[in-house]
Parts: sequence; C-alpha cells; structure tokens
Amino acid sequence: MLQYPKSNLIFWEDTTMQSLSERTAGFTDSVIRRMTRISNRYGAVNLSQGFPDFDPPRAILDRLAEVSREDFHQYSITWGAQNLREALAEKQSRYMGLDLDPNGEITVTCGSTEAMMAAMMTVADPGDRVVVFSPFYENYGADTILCGAEPIYVPLTPPDFRFDPEILEDAFRLRPKALVLCNPSNPCGRVFTREELEAIAALAEKYDAYVITDEVYEHIVYAPHRHTYFATLPGMRQRTISCSSLSKTYSITGWRLGYTIAPPEITDRIKKVHDFLTVGAAAPLQEAVIPGLKFGQDYYDGLLAEYTRKRDLFLKGLDDLRLIHTTPEGAYYVLLDISEFGYDSDLRFCEVLAEKVGVGAVPGSSFFREPVNHLIRFHFAKRDETLLDALNRLESLRAKIPPADRA
Repeated sequence: MLQYPKSNLIFWEDTTMQSLSERTAGFTDSVIRRMTRISNRYGAVNLSQGFPDFDPPRAILDRLAEVSREDFHQYSITWGAQNLREALAEKQSRYMGLDLDPNGEITVTCGSTEAMMAAMMTVADPGDRVVVFSPFYENYGADTILCGAEPIYVPLTPPDFRFDPEILEDAFRLRPKALVLCNPSNPCGRVFTREELEAIAALAEKYDAYVITDEVYEHIVYAPHRHTYFATLPGMRQRTISCSSLSKTYSITGWRLGYTIAPPEITDRIKKVHDFLTVGAAAPLQEAVIPGLKFGQDYYDGLLAEYTRKRDLFLKGLDDLRLIHTTPEGAYYVLLDISEFGYDSDLRFCEVLAEKVGVGAVPGSSFFREPVNHLIRFHFAKRDETLLDALNRLESLRAKIPPADRA
C-alpha cells in the first residue's frame, strides 16, 4: 500500500506486496485478553483473565519502594540477577526435593509465557511434533506453531478430565519431540495423580521425548490432592524443562517474572534463546521479588487457605443459582456448563453475558481442540466483594439470557 496525505485524510493505493508469514495466519489473538477488553467495554466484573484484584505481599511492595531509589535501573545479567537465581534455587530445591544449581539450571524469563516459548524453541525444530493435552492454555498451540512444529492433541475428557492411556500412547507412536504438561491444569483445574504422571514418564522414556511442564499453580492445590513435580520422577530430571512464574504465587501478574529449571545442557540452549527473545527481565522487579522467595511455609499455607475459602465461596454461590460447574482440584478456575441456554457459539454467549449480565468469562472453545462449545471459564482470584458482585449479577442470568426452553 502507498500512503498519500491530503488535508486531514489518508488515501491508500493498492500495490502488490509479498504475503505475510503463514505461521501467524494459523491462530487468532488471545481470546482471554480479548474478553478482558470486552469486559472493560461493558463495565463487567472481569472473571475472564486470571489476575487478582488484591495487592502483593507487603514485604515485596516495601522492597519495590526501596529498589526505586537504588541502583537497579539498568540491564541485569541476561539470564537473571545472581541473587534472584540463588533465591529461586533455594526455594525450589526445598519444594522439589532437588539440589538445584542457580548458575547451571535456572533461567529467569519475562513471565512463564516466555519461559514456555523459550523451552519450545530449545526443543522443537520445524516439522517436529509436540503432544498437547486438550483443553490447554491457549499459548501452547501458538508456541508450537510459531516454532514450525505440529501439535498432536490428546483429549482430557470431561467431566473428570482424565486421559486415555491408549490414546496417549498412540500420540507417542507418532514420535513427538516433546509433551507439554500443565499441572495443575488451566483451564480445567485437574491435578494429575502420581500414577498418571508416572504413565506419562514411562512413555516419554520409551519414545525418547522431552516434557515441558507449566507449574505456575504449584502452590494452589486443594486438599486432598497433592502436587508432584514432574522432574522429580525417576529418570525424568534429565528430560524435563520445568517452567513456572512468580505471578500467581505472589499476585504480581503485571511484573512478568518467570523462570525455567532444566539440566545444564538444556539450560545453556534456553539462555541463548532467551537472550535474543527479550535480553532479560526487568531488573528492579527481579530485586523486589526476592523477599517473597524467602517466605516460610506459613505464607504458602495461608495462600492455599485463602484460595480454598474463595473457591468455596464462589462455588456455593454458583450452586445456589443452580448453575452446573466443575470443582477445581488446583489453580483458580471454574468451568460453567451453559448448555441450557442453547447457544451454538460460546464466544457469542460470553459477549452477551458481559453486555447484558455484566460478568466477563472466557469461551471454553478457546481451550479445546475438540468441538466443545458448552463450557465457559470463570476465575475466582478476586476479593470477596468482587466475587459477591459477580454472583449478584449472575442472579439475573436466566432473566436476561433466557434458557433455550423458554426463549
């Protein structure tokens, strides 16, 4: 296109140009972030994009105020400030039960989103295959496609979201380079049992595949369920890239601080990819988060107790409204069944929900490879008054969006 200014108008003239990349034509913008924009447009309570509306811990905020007046305004070491990597290694060694090397096994990234992308680029070449469980966090498919790899989707079948071992092995028979494992799972809230993880590990070893884990909700696992770090399974440390984030644990989603843990030979590759993707995470924020990594077990017990309480509050509200939903084993998401409303498009339902009812949600189809259009996702990482406001608005749901049998 050629651009010609004329008074206050711009005219475009068609010209022949080369096509843009095929890889970027294969997916849309983030539906999750789109629903935040739609929620904002209608003044809806935003239960779509999973970020808290309460403050980070005071110790982190106090350190942030101090850092703003100290000498942390230039580039840090590309793969993470030394003291941050040491604090990460100490904390994760304690919880994973592994002796982690802060210099050889940890890379600090710009959120877990970059961690996952750097891991995928480290492992996969164009034409490789990567196993992804469905439903999945929407970035996984995009990460695979941007690397030129081909995703192989294996269903986690509702309502309990378990995989069929035979179908999973069929996927491994296609000789994938890696499997992506989100545990606890976003969006369905599954916490994989040790037996399930051991089955995945056996296939990864049998077919010589890497496992890229997304464990950002590691500290939000509801009793009686327990989180097992995949890298701690026998023989899995050498073939696992553990990706995580500080966003959810410390309520700092806007800080974009994540990390990878992997064997030194893999970490060396990740560092190179990370260097050219983003150079490094924000130096002042790396420094400010360190007090959080030094919290004792009481902080994590309190975090889980608070999210357990929020889960119970929100689910009771949905039950009182006779709305069918999942009960998450981990993370802070709920899938709501909207079958009664008779919508063919869950995206359209979410748009109407935001406009007429004033509550923001994410269409479930954005997480599923299969044709699933009867589920939407809410999150409950909000203050009580925000959750109660959303539940109060949902009281008018059937009046403002009549069920199909009454429409």
